[in-house]
Amino acid sequence: MTTAPLNTPADSAGEPAPFPLEFGIDTFGDRTSDDSGRQTTHAQTIRDGVEQGVLADQVGEDFIGIGEHHTDDFPLSAADVVLAAIAARTTRIHLGSAVTVLSSDDPVRVFQRYSTLNAVSGGRAEVILGRGSSIDSFPLFGYDLADYEDLFEEKTNLFAELLKGGPVTWQGKTRASLHDQDVVPHTESGPFPTWIGVGGSPQSVIRAAHYGFSLMLAIIGGSPTRFAPFSQLFQQALERFDRSPLPVGVHSPGHVAATDERARDEFWPHYLETIRRFSKIRGFAVPTRESFAAEVGPHGALYVGSPETVAQKIAANLTTLGANRFDLKYGMPGLAQSALMTNVELYGTQVIPRVRELLA
Repeated sequence: MTTAPLNTPADSAGEPAPFPLEFGIDTFGDRTSDDSGRQTTHAQTIRDGVEQGVLADQVGEDFIGIGEHHTDDFPLSAADVVLAAIAARTTRIHLGSAVTVLSSDDPVRVFQRYSTLNAVSGGRAEVILGRGSSIDSFPLFGYDLADYEDLFEEKTNLFAELLKGGPVTWQGKTRASLHDQDVVPHTESGPFPTWIGVGGSPQSVIRAAHYGFSLMLAIIGGSPTRFAPFSQLFQQALERFDRSPLPVGVHSPGHVAATDERARDEFWPHYLETIRRFSKIRGFAVPTRESFAAEVGPHGALYVGSPETVAQKIAANLTTLGANRFDLKYGMPGLAQSALMTNVELYGTQVIPRVRELLA
């Protein structure tokens, strides 16, 4: 396996990397509603997502990511197509997956889709790879959950080979082998940024360092401070693999509104209903008002509140986790498009400047 860095290093090994602060938003394509609470169609939800991405660019956000899901509540299953639509109407914002479930996809096609997005966006594409905490793609595409770990390991290995550029020779068990295969389109300026999304596995942290991918910590519940050892493990693993420092990001859910009370009132009923549905298949505890209050408090994983409340929490946790990027997973199925657009606007115009001020 290669030991050449696949993302751009910031500084010589052993020195703190001066990575700039970056702020993004992520969506799972959560099905929207109109202002009367009436659920929109899948098609309208997708069009709403494009408008959210265009606004994110206008208000100064650095990244928009679209996570892969395949269910009625999350109908945005072809992230790269929607990202290309956003790319056509924006000039600055980076665009990527959040995450691509590589285990149930083909690494060659993922590379081709995002190298194409990189071309049409003028070099603004990124990929966040993950094993997939939601498993709906496995039966849909005919994969066995018993192969969950093996699929991700082998496909990540092939994706790393593809990012090197040039003809690829590769052999594995999960797909056909490649022999001196040219994979197009070629990128113009080297490999696009690639991250590994990690939700709690030290092995995934080490895997990211091994392949020279940046680390995205997906923190959706509990105290964010428990992920601090993962950031430390990542830096230690990079040193062990003789790699230069790489960025660390944080992805967490939240909702921004004018006041704390409004943000919580808008978010809570949709959060409760979504977690209640997921609890039936994933064993989540159904939240109570008390557990929700703990999660939106200073030591929880939800960033729900006014711009000042959310900014203070982001600044504190970026420092604690040694991270330079924060991606707010905004939205819940059923939230109105108007509330989502307000969230995107407040995050860009008030939250991000305030976090930069706090961390200056």
